[in-house]
Amino acid sequence: MDYNFDEIIDRRGSGSVKWDLVPDALPMWIADMDFRVAPEIREAVQKRLDHGIFGYQLLPDDYYDAIAGWFSRRHGWTGIKKEQVIATTGVIAAYSACLKAFTVPGDKVIVQTPCYNAFFPAIRNNKCEELHNPLIYRDGTYSIDWDDLELKAKEPRAKVFLLCNPQNPAGRVWTREELTRIGEICLRNGLVVVSDEIHCELTYPGHDYTPFATLPDEISFNSAVCCSPTKAFNIAGIQIANVIARDPEKVKKIDRAINDNECCDVNVFGVASLIAAYTKGEAWLDALRKYLRANAEFVYDFLRRELPGVRALPLEGTYLMWLDLRSAKHPDEPLDGFSERFARHLTEKAGLLMSTGTIYGPSGEGFERLNIACPRKTLEEGLRRLKKGYQSY
Repeated sequence: MDYNFDEIIDRRGSGSVKWDLVPDALPMWIADMDFRVAPEIREAVQKRLDHGIFGYQLLPDDYYDAIAGWFSRRHGWTGIKKEQVIATTGVIAAYSACLKAFTVPGDKVIVQTPCYNAFFPAIRNNKCEELHNPLIYRDGTYSIDWDDLELKAKEPRAKVFLLCNPQNPAGRVWTREELTRIGEICLRNGLVVVSDEIHCELTYPGHDYTPFATLPDEISFNSAVCCSPTKAFNIAGIQIANVIARDPEKVKKIDRAINDNECCDVNVFGVASLIAAYTKGEAWLDALRKYLRANAEFVYDFLRRELPGVRALPLEGTYLMWLDLRSAKHPDEPLDGFSERFARHLTEKAGLLMSTGTIYGPSGEGFERLNIACPRKTLEEGLRRLKKGYQSY
């Protein structure tokens, strides 16, 4: 089946956070897509809608079978059992519950900055402290500072490593070797790995996603994986996610925390959507990934021709491009605060809204995040506005 990802859909006035929060700017910031949902998901939601009653939802066996079948087929993650899966309203709720399960107030949580900005309030809301393991930025890409990680993992109050796999906003897809080394360090120092894998379906050739739960038993049993079809299938507003853990004791603790956090009841349309996505959505997803990869190439080509001073980091996964914009900074202008000043200028003078680099931690200074999950014409217009804002700064 052909899918029309070039279709322009007017989202203004629909209550969209992305489009209606700042109505005078072209939004290329928050991570949702401007593509119509897969027809198989729409049909499943319509069928559920036609039933006409939307009471409290039990999870059918089909729900668990869909999860197990999908991850086995697509990612070699076999043996997922019903009793290992805990459903919740979203991945943020999922890892927040994991933090509650594995920490007490005053504990420390390791994050690799720049990292997903919602990690920070989840840590603080659980009365814990951030412990930054900044990624090393060199030659236009990021790598892990292993010496620093070893040091931080030895902190007496460090109890959880909150991982982003694939990494948002830098677009890295961690290799099996990197994940194994992270797992070994955490195991050796008594830290549980909580892995946010919501972007797992959105990887590109040469960069395969490795589920943390497929690592050797002693490592994977020391982890909890938070996953959801909402990012890849553009159904974030439907609210459905899962935590999967192999260790029964960890499952009990997470289940208790999810109930304590009152986020244990799931959306009836979310259940229908997940089953449809994982059993019928494969062709749509494969077509989407090809389109997104072509969008990334379009960005690289545009920057080479029109804005050679701007560097877009290699996009291994996600649909979020991390742009190094420090060349726009005036020679006598301090780097501190540059990202916020540039983002404000971009919105006010060029009508383009991107995500400010420093919301992902101090190491995001000088960067901005660009959402390329949109029709090509929208992307082209966004890049023209970026050029205007860059040249007028």
